[in-house]
Amino acid sequence: MTWLTVLSSSLLLLCIRDSGSLFLPDSKELRQLLSRYEKEIDRNSTGNTAGNRTRRAIRWSDREEIIQLHNKLRGGVYPTASNMEYMVWDDDLERSATHWSEACIWDHGPQDLLMSIGQNLAVHWGRYRSPAFHVQAWYDEVKDYTFPYPHECNPWCPDRCTGPMCTHYTQLVWATTSRVGCAVHVCPRMDVWGEIWENAVYLVCNYSPKGNWIGEAPYQHGRPCSQCPPSYGGGCRNNLCYKDSWRSETEDMNEVEKPQVPLLPRTTAKPALPKPKPSTPKKPASKLRDKCKGATCNRYVCPANCINKKGKVWGTLYYDVQSSICRAAIHHGATDNNGGLVDVTRMDKLPFFVKATKNETTADCYTTVAEICPFKKPYSHCPRIFCPANCQSQPSYWSPVIGNNIYSDSSSICKAAIHAGVIKADGGFVDVLPLDKRKSYIGTFKNGIQSESHLVSAFLYG
Repeated sequence: MTWLTVLSSSLLLLCIRDSGSLFLPDSKELRQLLSRYEKEIDRNSTGNTAGNRTRRAIRWSDREEIIQLHNKLRGGVYPTASNMEYMVWDDDLERSATHWSEACIWDHGPQDLLMSIGQNLAVHWGRYRSPAFHVQAWYDEVKDYTFPYPHECNPWCPDRCTGPMCTHYTQLVWATTSRVGCAVHVCPRMDVWGEIWENAVYLVCNYSPKGNWIGEAPYQHGRPCSQCPPSYGGGCRNNLCYKDSWRSETEDMNEVEKPQVPLLPRTTAKPALPKPKPSTPKKPASKLRDKCKGATCNRYVCPANCINKKGKVWGTLYYDVQSSICRAAIHHGATDNNGGLVDVTRMDKLPFFVKATKNETTADCYTTVAEICPFKKPYSHCPRIFCPANCQSQPSYWSPVIGNNIYSDSSSICKAAIHAGVIKADGGFVDVLPLDKRKSYIGTFKNGIQSESHLVSAFLYG
């Protein structure tokens, strides 16, 4: 039997009475406070010889799993976020989380840090649970949370949590929280709400800058990356504000090696070199494990139109060896559907592969053109949209359809596509072309959907 429980940090009031001090996010005082835990861990480390690393409180694979899942979930929030920042790992936060997890106290702490950091906790015993299991459980509180739109925040945003707790979710997706550090510790005996759990696995994740401010929404709604802080220089990655200068430690450790040219033996006569065989394009279904047997694989020539083939792709950034080489290259952005040259590097097997839709946009039944492709001249096609199944049955209040053949940009893309006859009720790909707004839109009943009449800007399905 497995027991699981989670705990979220209490909200920080905007007005604090009888407080001796207050740390601002990313302040010098916060860094000095975090460094204290680094010194304490160093003092408690024994048997370390020169050149040996202190054992970390979390495995490298778990660390990568946590950070990738955080960014995947943050980039996929609904409604979409215009200022969601890319999250990176912070060693100081990891050290402070290590210090607290080793205390085996089922409560938030230490108190002197909670004024400046956010904190999510989880504990379980029994069969193995990866840290990502708990991170996903924190995010799943979204089912009980209703996002407060700007017109509802007058001046403070309402707290709309219909479940027992939503603050794990809001801290995880707090837009300005850009760093996380976690630790896992096995507590021999831990008091969890009055019950003693033996060999309890305790997960502590610390966040900075702190989120969960009362009266504020976790992020600003709008087109992804349209309101990123100036420090990001306009960079955007998977719907997250991203600095192009960032390179993860994993990327640094797994650069593609340049193949060395073997030296020819010294002879008086020139050796007859074999004629190189003409290279043939690889089929889209070629798998990494078929050809990739060394640390660095050869260069591949991908043909055109691989995106329409049936080869499967597992992973994001890093891919399983059963993936189609050329379709994985398109997914990664190394090439496009016109084909091209691709270099592949073999890595150690990862414990998991993150699923994501890239280089084409996935919409839900409520997504509108105004959200992903605002109208502007000159006209240009929006990104290709993939619509899920069963949008036809969604209520008009959440997914309206306005117009006939030419639709208002406040219409549900996928539901309007069914109305226009471009796709069936089981979903599919849709191309959208923005047009000038019309003075009027006439509603009709087509393909099982009743559209409305209205006045706004427009788009056309092609």
